[in-house]
Amino acid sequence: MRIRSLGVIDDAVVELSPGFTAVTGETGAGKTMVVTSLGLLLGGRADPALVRVGAKAAVVEGRIVMPADAPAALRAEEAGAELDDGALLISRTVSAEGRSRAHVGGRSVPVGLLAELADDLVAVHGQTDQQGLLRPARQRQALDRYAGDAVAVPLEKYAAAYRRLRAVAAELDTLTTRARERAQEADLLRFGLDEVAAVEPVAGEDTELAAEAERLGHAEALASAAQLGHAALAGNPEDPEAIDANTLVAGAHRALESVRSHDPALGALAERIGELGILLADVAGELAGYADDLDADPLRLAAVEERRAALIQLTRKYGTEGTVDSVLQWAEQGAARLLELDGDDERIADLTAERDGLRSELSLLAQGLTDARVEAATRFASAVTEELASLAMPHARVTIDIRQAEDPEGVEVDGRPVAYGPSGTDEVELLLAPHPGAQPRPIAKGASGGELSRVMLAVEVVFAGSDPVPTYLFDEVDAGVGGKAAVEVGRRLAKLAKSAQVVVVTHLPQVAAFADRQLLVEKTNDGSVTRSGVTVLEGEARIRELSRMLAGHEDSASARAHAEELLAAARADA
Repeated sequence: MRIRSLGVIDDAVVELSPGFTAVTGETGAGKTMVVTSLGLLLGGRADPALVRVGAKAAVVEGRIVMPADAPAALRAEEAGAELDDGALLISRTVSAEGRSRAHVGGRSVPVGLLAELADDLVAVHGQTDQQGLLRPARQRQALDRYAGDAVAVPLEKYAAAYRRLRAVAAELDTLTTRARERAQEADLLRFGLDEVAAVEPVAGEDTELAAEAERLGHAEALASAAQLGHAALAGNPEDPEAIDANTLVAGAHRALESVRSHDPALGALAERIGELGILLADVAGELAGYADDLDADPLRLAAVEERRAALIQLTRKYGTEGTVDSVLQWAEQGAARLLELDGDDERIADLTAERDGLRSELSLLAQGLTDARVEAATRFASAVTEELASLAMPHARVTIDIRQAEDPEGVEVDGRPVAYGPSGTDEVELLLAPHPGAQPRPIAKGASGGELSRVMLAVEVVFAGSDPVPTYLFDEVDAGVGGKAAVEVGRRLAKLAKSAQVVVVTHLPQVAAFADRQLLVEKTNDGSVTRSGVTVLEGEARIRELSRMLAGHEDSASARAHAEELLAAARADA
């Protein structure tokens, strides 16, 4: 991994051993930046404040060796990335302005893809994880994670039933608590629908009646105009001397017909005048018929106006657009809504039956989930206890207490009100008896600082054995441990490194001595600029660093002798 312009690190290359790598250095030298860099490669949050002062961006590049058929390799290939000689190249850039970019196998990818790949590549265990494991809720999650499909499968079924029960209960509560409001809504709908049904409006009726009312209200004027128009076109019987349009057009047609043989153009005009005569005759006939058919009955006008008034009253109350069509649309929607409201009693009965059935089903699923957790808890506690024996706590015993959470408003089970939650009814708590005769107590209360660190490390190692990832990062999980216990911690991590890659950020020389490779993060200051670098320690350099870690002074003869002894013991143990 190459780190540039990140925090105190100007430019450094971190070469990790395939086995056990220990990262050491003075407090504040930048060991945390190594962890942060790996976190960025794994899709962690990009903080622009980490960009080195004066730099435009921080860059972290990593080379991860993996088989071509590894899950992470296959997922990267789906995103268009390619392996480079059996290795996947990943880079993350964080600008000082806060922008972040990611590249995998030569392709630009969303940062979220890095987090997806991380699930199959690295398991990170740090002090934050330890503090989280002190909470019972996290301990239940840890147990479920350890149990795998034995808990995951019944938990998925339980969660689905739980979500459905919540939805049914919410709908049932809405129906019952709003019964009065819904009854009032139903009464208003019935009243409105009855009003509409009494009038029996027809689509488009208001438009037709408006036109008819306009016509009836001006019947005399319309009839007089039609009669005058007819007389002008076809003649007035009461005035034989008057000349009408038909007569004039007929005369023009005869005049042109008499000479059309002398000029085809004039003949064409004669034909057009003949067509005009036919059209005038048709219009005159229609005007005569219009005048004869025109209804000037005042009773009909009164009936039309009465009908229009009834329709207008409906449109004002129920027509969203002021038309009969919108009234009919409201009536259709209102009828559907009324059917829904009238069906509430039946719906309440159905939902009540479904709720009761779901409660019974949930009870059975919760019991199955509890049984699976109890079985996994026995194995988990045994595995952690075995690990503690390897961490200088040979007489310690870890147990897991699984009990049902109680809720005064919960469902009665065996005479006790049980709280059903999204993950079941179980409360899980990790208990420790540090020596024979001691009563098991919650690990947050029953363990000293050093014991707590070892318990947590044991839990992490058990997790590491069940997590299908090739690399494990432990960030100062050995805090509070020293002496013989620290040696056992180093020995246990070295054992884990035989089957996986292990990276440990530590301040303990007893742990660092067991590492296959030790990296020193060292800060330098030339008077104006402070920077840190990463160095692989070998031979004399490693002995000096272990001496510093032991005595605070790398030139101490006794510390040097102790450092050599630690290295020799670790190599003999390997």
